[in-house]
Amino acid sequence: MGKPKILIVYFSATGNTEKMARLIAEGAGQEGVTVECKKVEHTRIEELLDCDGVIIGSPTYYGAMAFQIKKFLDDSVRYHGRLEGKVGAAFTSSANIGGGNETTITGILQALLIHGMVVQGDPEGGHYGAVSIGRPDSRVEKECRRLGKRVAQLVRRLTGQPS
Repeated sequence: MGKPKILIVYFSATGNTEKMARLIAEGAGQEGVTVECKKVEHTRIEELLDCDGVIIGSPTYYGAMAFQIKKFLDDSVRYHGRLEGKVGAAFTSSANIGGGNETTITGILQALLIHGMVVQGDPEGGHYGAVSIGRPDSRVEKECRRLGKRVAQLVRRLTGQPS
């Protein structure tokens, strides 16, 4: 049995969401899992089958995820029932406080839950997932690394990998 794998899929127009994705990958990588971090436009939907955890990130547009992420999730319906038990998480960035970050994250998480995935919440920081207002600052950097680390720890537990 190989190391557990986490796939981080994101869309980023300005680079803020991409920076968050890389920080999340850094945190997950510290937990001894294989991490692949990919732009949604370079990700095949079949790749969801080959990982133990999926973390999806999107900028917030009008209180919702970018259409590129929505299309990816819509296309994932062909694997409905085959993602059950995998770990899922979400993150987002927006231009403003109150710009729709939580609605964006919960929209992504809703799709993952419909797939039967296990979602890792957080009693500290971003309860639903990492959130950035504009360019990620030191608080967001810490929150992103924490999200990656916590998801990786859950993946390891659920796959029976020692910590």
